[in-house]
Amino acid sequence: MKVLYVTSEAAPFVKSGGLGDVAGSLPKVLKQKGVDIRVIMPLYRNIHESYKEKMEVIGNFEVEMNWRHQKSEISRLALNDVVYYFVGNNYYFDRDGLYGYYDEAERYLFFSKAVLDFVPKFDFWPDIIHCNDWQSAIIPFLLEKQYRTHYRQIKTILSIHNIKYQGVYGEDTIMDILGLKKEDLTSDIEFKGDTNMMKAGIYNADWVTTVSPTYARELEYEYYGEGLEGVIKSNKLKITGILNGIDYNTNNPQTDTNLYVNYTKSIKKKNENKRKFMSELDLKYDEDKPLVGIVSRLDELKGIDLITGVIYEIMKLGINLVVLGTGDKKYEDVFRHIHNSFPDTVSVNIKFDSAIASKIYAASDIILMPSRVEPCGLTQIIALKYGAVPLVRRTGGLNDTITKFDVITGEGNGFVFNSYNAHEMLSELNRAVCLFRKNRDSWNKLVANTFKSKFDWSLSANQYIKIYDKLIKG
Repeated sequence: MKVLYVTSEAAPFVKSGGLGDVAGSLPKVLKQKGVDIRVIMPLYRNIHESYKEKMEVIGNFEVEMNWRHQKSEISRLALNDVVYYFVGNNYYFDRDGLYGYYDEAERYLFFSKAVLDFVPKFDFWPDIIHCNDWQSAIIPFLLEKQYRTHYRQIKTILSIHNIKYQGVYGEDTIMDILGLKKEDLTSDIEFKGDTNMMKAGIYNADWVTTVSPTYARELEYEYYGEGLEGVIKSNKLKITGILNGIDYNTNNPQTDTNLYVNYTKSIKKKNENKRKFMSELDLKYDEDKPLVGIVSRLDELKGIDLITGVIYEIMKLGINLVVLGTGDKKYEDVFRHIHNSFPDTVSVNIKFDSAIASKIYAASDIILMPSRVEPCGLTQIIALKYGAVPLVRRTGGLNDTITKFDVITGEGNGFVFNSYNAHEMLSELNRAVCLFRKNRDSWNKLVANTFKSKFDWSLSANQYIKIYDKLIKG
């Protein structure tokens, strides 16, 4: 079983979000389970030199893009038993960041064509090409329209990590870059007078996965489908929701070097981290005040508008608050204002720092995630491992990982509210604070439940293998 895993980012090389985490951890587990999986991604400037120094250039070729001919240099690196290939092109990838450039369509169409051109030139002929998000979603379309004659047996999978980002560009742009004619822009790629790479991938891939079962169901509705809900419905028989996992070797309070005190399932040692972290942040420690952590991109999709809308009511509950993240300036400014208003109880860090994130997970009693949309979410899964209780809205992967705690039965691993409503969130947060303050035995039972929760890749990787096997056997 040979799989070429195509991604625009992968940890530990580069990552901007959940896709990078998944692409950095899932292939390792699949490899351990016997899949000959190899990863291919762009060679970005900001991949650390320590990795680049170990790469071996194994060849180069030209990628034909209509009237353009762009050189692609392929480098190879083995890491953690997984082989990685890097598509190098200084014009497209020797830039400061990963995304957000004016020629995004051209950059990732080049990358996608380079992946397909790579296959017959080197030593790895895959049974399956596994694509991820819009940056490589065009590959199944190109395979069917331009490459299929020489790639007869290859099957394709598209994994949707976030359908909000679809790769929508003008018809003229796509025709110019790919050398297509107007009649080539069939209904499977056309989208409201433009072209849509995600749509093309969904229609042309042999199978489609999303990053949680609930998200797969949600995408059939207008609220979540971002204009592609009809496409999802018409292809639902080949769509499977598979919950993301995390790498517990990387996210583990027992070995995390960023913590003051390492621990496994010790509430006492977790509390030592809380005391020392709050001291470092110049916050006043009070054993009856829970520390609420927010580790998030600061935007509406993450429910930050719910938090800022009732932020003074939240502070009246009697909590300490620590925020880590960047995003919309209006939300950054609200949190800065709250810090200035409550300097002894609020710490705001407008940046992303993995060391601080680890300390927040280890120190926090509650992790707040009131997302409007959350395809899977890794923050709540990491929080569980560190004994921080997630408070979430019932959506996407949050619904698949967090169960509302029942004081009577002692079952559940978090707090959950349903509607996208600030006061419903506030009510659930008040419930959490009251449990922490007035019923410490039940609280400790809840924390013990978080420690027992397990969301590694073992079961999810088996689901991918079943799909691979099904496609290969036809």
